[in-house]
Amino acid sequence: MKLNQLVKFIVHQLSLSRLLLVVYIASLGMVLASVPAEAAEKSYVERYLASEPVELELDKQGNTRSVTPKELTQGKELFENNCLNCHVGGTTLPDPSVSLSLEDLAGATPPRDSINALVTFLRDPMTYDGNDYSFWCRQVPESWMPQEQVEKLAAFVLRAAQKAPGWGADEL
Repeated sequence: MKLNQLVKFIVHQLSLSRLLLVVYIASLGMVLASVPAEAAEKSYVERYLASEPVELELDKQGNTRSVTPKELTQGKELFENNCLNCHVGGTTLPDPSVSLSLEDLAGATPPRDSINALVTFLRDPMTYDGNDYSFWCRQVPESWMPQEQVEKLAAFVLRAAQKAPGWGADEL
C-alpha cells in the first residue's frame, strides 16, 4: 500500500470513528433527555428529605400528617415554580438574616413551623415579626393554589427545614 493510500485509509477510519462518537453522544443525550424530570426530583427528595412517608407536625395541638416522598416531590416542584426567586436553598434574599431554617420558622411571629402555620402564612403573608403585611411574599389564595397543593408546598418547606443541607440542617 502506498503512503498516500495509507493516509487516506487512516483519515477515513478516523472520520468513521468521529461519526460513531457523535452518533453515540447524540443517542446518549436523547436517552438522558427522555428520563422523566420526576426521577431527578425524586432522587433529591429521597436523598435529602425522605425515602419513605414521614410524619410532619400539622398543628401545635400535636396532630401530625403523613407525607409521602411523592407529595414532597410535588411540593418541591411548587416551591421551585413559585418561591425560588426569593428563597434559594433555604435563604431569604429580601432579608438574608431570616432563612427557612426550622429555628427561624419557629421564631417568627406567629411561628411558622407546622404545616398549618405555613399554610396560614402563605394565604396571608406577614412580616417576620408579624407587624405588617409582607410585600415580598405573594398572597396564595385558594383560587390560585388549592388547599392540597399549598399543604404539599408547606410540607416540602417544613421537611427541607428539618433535613436539607443549607436550610439549617447539619446532616447530609
